[in-house]
Amino acid sequence: MRTGPSRTIGDILYNFHWVIPGDASRAMQAWAGGLGGFLKRRGIRAIVNLRGRNDDLGWWQKETAIAKSAGIAHLDAMLDSRKLPTREMLVRLIACFDTAPRPFLLKCSGGQDRASFAAALYLIHRDGWDAMPVAMAQFARFPYLHFPKTHQRWLKVFPEFAREDANGAPLADWIRDSYTPEKLKAWLDSHHLANGYAAIFTTPTRSPRQW
Repeated sequence: MRTGPSRTIGDILYNFHWVIPGDASRAMQAWAGGLGGFLKRRGIRAIVNLRGRNDDLGWWQKETAIAKSAGIAHLDAMLDSRKLPTREMLVRLIACFDTAPRPFLLKCSGGQDRASFAAALYLIHRDGWDAMPVAMAQFARFPYLHFPKTHQRWLKVFPEFAREDANGAPLADWIRDSYTPEKLKAWLDSHHLANGYAAIFTTPTRSPRQW
């Protein structure tokens, strides 16, 4: 399993990066194909799909079939880069962190926004609030290509909101016991970020690219 610093053409093509070498990684949807070989060469044992379960979409059908044939676990979580997550969405994400065989791959459509958010939360979940600096680095424009649009600005500030509101409680406990999207909305509005999100999540905006 390759965990060194050098990057291949495949890494660049799929915006692949190790979050923690040998433990967790992040990438975009493998739109160009070759997913099975890509995962095998990197020793990936689980995919955490941040685009949600979409049985009727071709990319989901192909991805789950490839994972099954390769003996790779496939776990679905759902995040929306523009809409504030419900408690249930974040509880599911934490459950994926806890149950996914290592190393696992966090993937969304472009590997830029939802992947940055999930990678940051994983680091905090794994290593506690002292991991904030390295977690926030997951939102870097380079090499991760996180160039948020107006309604995606909430993603990067979420960890700071979480740390402030959790008041020392572990991330998973805070999510389970205290987090609400309404509380996040109020915090964003009070920090001049009322236009930094589109809405509170209710249903996904369906399109093959978004989901």
